[in-house]
Amino acid sequence: MAINIRLARGGSKKRPYYKIVVADARSPRDGRFIEKIGNYNPLLAKDNEQRVQLDADRAKHWLSVGAQPTDRVARFLDQAGVLERSARNNPNKGKPGEKATERAEERATKAAEAAEAEAAAKAAPATGSNEETEQVVAAEVEDATSAS
Repeated sequence: MAINIRLARGGSKKRPYYKIVVADARSPRDGRFIEKIGNYNPLLAKDNEQRVQLDADRAKHWLSVGAQPTDRVARFLDQAGVLERSARNNPNKGKPGEKATERAEERATKAAEAAEAEAAAKAAPATGSNEETEQVVAAEVEDATSAS
């Protein structure tokens, strides 16, 4: 028989309260269990000692018998010093998806184009003096008036 140490949910709607139980893996989450070894109240502050209450001796016994804790219960057992839990590492979890990557690339190209245009706009008036531009404008005005 496969035995799990897991959470069984209690409490009302939007007010969760969990029992830490030892149960057959085939039994329902909130159904039949073999033994209750603790409580977990997620509504309490993380530093509150009443948040997780665990019978460490019984947990050690069930682990020695071969019970497998769930991830959340393994965290509790690690905090209590009963079970050494290795830290997980998933570097790909924090990476953005395809669409977000595409949007970031589009924004980067638009920003680069805007920066180039701004640099070109600043560089264009700096090449010619004001007198030269005034002469060019005056010549264009004369051409336009003589053509009409």
